[in-house]
Amino acid sequence: MIAFPQIHLKTLMMAATAALALSAPVHALDLDSMTDAERAAFGEEVRAYLLENPSVILEAINVLEQQQHVAEAQRDETLVQDNLAELVDDGVSWVGGNPDGDITLVEFMDYRCGYCRRAAPEVAKLLAEDGNIRLVIKEFPILGEASLIASRFAVATKLVAGDDAYKAMHDALLDFPGEPNEVSLSRLANGLGYDAEAILAKMDDEAVSSELHRTRALAQRMAISGTPSFVLGDELLRGFLPADQMKQMIAEQREQRS
Repeated sequence: MIAFPQIHLKTLMMAATAALALSAPVHALDLDSMTDAERAAFGEEVRAYLLENPSVILEAINVLEQQQHVAEAQRDETLVQDNLAELVDDGVSWVGGNPDGDITLVEFMDYRCGYCRRAAPEVAKLLAEDGNIRLVIKEFPILGEASLIASRFAVATKLVAGDDAYKAMHDALLDFPGEPNEVSLSRLANGLGYDAEAILAKMDDEAVSSELHRTRALAQRMAISGTPSFVLGDELLRGFLPADQMKQMIAEQREQRS
């Protein structure tokens, strides 16, 4: 049996109606003016047509999916434009790559997210091969208490030891196999040469909470509910993408600008 995507019955009716309109009088298709008996008879006619022409269902689904794709792309483009300043330069998020790059890549990430861990080497590859990309990291812990602890520790590292330390800690936390707690995080920080005690003490600072709350509010406005999510130039990308695919999108954006 073919598994069809969920689709509203009205869409199928519209598809069948459009096909029937080729041979039926226009007034006969005015459902609002039909009696109950006429409407029931028309429904049987639609059913018979669909059974005889099942390809209409697939055609209707394809049209609906195309319309939805266009509508979602337009919505996402508007979301990016409406929140562009907060996305690319909020004054608190870590910025890497080429600070003067012509393309900005914004990543919403969670240290406990498997796809974020898969994305990390792809983003690194992209930056290594293209020296004109500006990277902005948005700490977006959504996978429970462990995620929140890891993000607080990363942001606290940035506040205590600076941007370079944050990047080192960010990479280490993405590779971190265990549960983040005071003991394990202290060991991690000490291993990287940072003051673990100072970082732990900073984790509950208002500046840490403010950055995380600010990013969460931005994600809500952007209708972002999963990680990783990217904003690449003027496009919102929901989910994991390999470096080669992002490179192609960047090339297209640069060509459009030229």
